[in-house]
Amino acid sequence: MRHVHVLAAASAALVSLAALSACGKDDKGGAKGGAGAIEVTATDSSCDVAAKSAAAGAVTFKVTNKGSQVNELEILAPDGKIVSERENIGPGTGAEVTVQLSAGTYKVMCSAGMTGKGPTQALTVTGQGKAADPRLDQAVAAYRTYVAEQVDDTLSKATEFAAAVKKGDVEKAKALYAPSRVGWERIEPVAESFGDIDPKVDLREADLKSGEKWTGWHQIEKALWKTGSLSGEGPFADQLVKDLQTLKAKVGTASITATSMANGAKELLDEVATGKVTGEEETFSHTDLVDFKANVDGAQKVYELLKPVVQEKDAELASTLDTEFAKVQKLLAKFQKGDGYVSYDTVGAKDRKDLSDEVNALGEPLSKLAGVVAK
Repeated sequence: MRHVHVLAAASAALVSLAALSACGKDDKGGAKGGAGAIEVTATDSSCDVAAKSAAAGAVTFKVTNKGSQVNELEILAPDGKIVSERENIGPGTGAEVTVQLSAGTYKVMCSAGMTGKGPTQALTVTGQGKAADPRLDQAVAAYRTYVAEQVDDTLSKATEFAAAVKKGDVEKAKALYAPSRVGWERIEPVAESFGDIDPKVDLREADLKSGEKWTGWHQIEKALWKTGSLSGEGPFADQLVKDLQTLKAKVGTASITATSMANGAKELLDEVATGKVTGEEETFSHTDLVDFKANVDGAQKVYELLKPVVQEKDAELASTLDTEFAKVQKLLAKFQKGDGYVSYDTVGAKDRKDLSDEVNALGEPLSKLAGVVAK
């Protein structure tokens, strides 16, 4: 779920990104900066994009956050869907996002506070770009299959979960809660691209705004672990299933490219850093490690699909990612209990720091994946 709070674990990773230079424009409206990157300056109320047009193909955006709030960059397709995004860009820091764009008019949005809303500027993309590597086309096709499988899995398990909720079976619903979220957590960046579904199914209580209706998994989570009663939860369970059915109907239309896959893998690691490692995602159930594992597995799946190309273009990066994924998975295995994981409230400060350090060690090379794929 998109979080608006920047936490210590995430900040450490973000500060390591070098602050980027201010934006400028040449006489033709193109971007100044190295390698033809388009520079974007974000503040709490503005989004200055240093180009109005770009050639089709791999387009790199270098964003600097000069505001006081955490920001995110979203690239929106002509139909309004999110093509790619980079979240958790802290004040005074920057990030680089490489996106594969075909011809069309896009919107570049800076969202202060990570609300999913904010000022935009149009970017017109022209031309055809170079022919795609057929291996990347194969990776995208395989990933679409994987995404569909994960949506089917989460819908199936959420339907079982909802049935237990409606029957008032607290213990069974508790047992089904975390497994029902695994498929969702593995492909959350794709699910988020549809905008309205994510806040309906995965909004945390801490992120509720005044007057906003709270629905989804976490609303039921609170009833299960905080109040211990499922009275009145039936409609929320039905709505959860309905919203996931909407996701299933829409997911085949998601805009997926090799670079959006790579950027999504980094987003999944950011999800771990800003919600799972800190224990804020599953405030009541403390099933954070199940989500943690699902996020890492989803990111690793993307890397494995893109690995043949990455290995050829940057063998050192491939080796580093192999090593870092293995380290994170090994550390996670330490907390396994039966078919799941220990309650996260039993994980001490040292172990949490070890988890955070490993996530950050993986996140840094993973942030380079999109750029290498786009070479």
